[in-house]
Amino acid sequence: MRHRWAGLIAVLALGPVAFRSASAQGLPTSAALPPDAGPGVVLGQNYPNPINPTTTIPFTIGDSPICADSSRSYRVTLRIFNVLAQLVAIPILQGAGATAGQPLLNVLLRCGSYTAYWNGNFLNTSQEVASGVYLYRIEVDGKSMVRKMIVMK
Repeated sequence: MRHRWAGLIAVLALGPVAFRSASAQGLPTSAALPPDAGPGVVLGQNYPNPINPTTTIPFTIGDSPICADSSRSYRVTLRIFNVLAQLVAIPILQGAGATAGQPLLNVLLRCGSYTAYWNGNFLNTSQEVASGVYLYRIEVDGKSMVRKMIVMK
């Protein structure tokens, strides 16, 4: 039990280092795009956090709930990286519709609120990822933002 607490304290202490590492890798660290960046995009905090073994990631695209231009489609990609900026997973889009159940990799979505699901496994394998800090990055029409999550076994 003492090792788990020590591990949690180490992860929390290294949290700011993960964001500095992300910035050094060219990954932005903001949770929302700047106002002049185009469509309104919000990347929510995953829940539960810390995760064990699955998580849900909420995000909103466009000017939802107003959706001034509801006919426009946005190209969306959501990926999960470790603190070394190595690709770990591509979450799956949840919900109803033609794109539900697809990996969020260059998916065309209209404005609205969505959720993505990650089962805690490494890419397309049944191998669970190790405990630690991970970064999830959303790209919408070439603009991106990053948030962090903790995996605890």
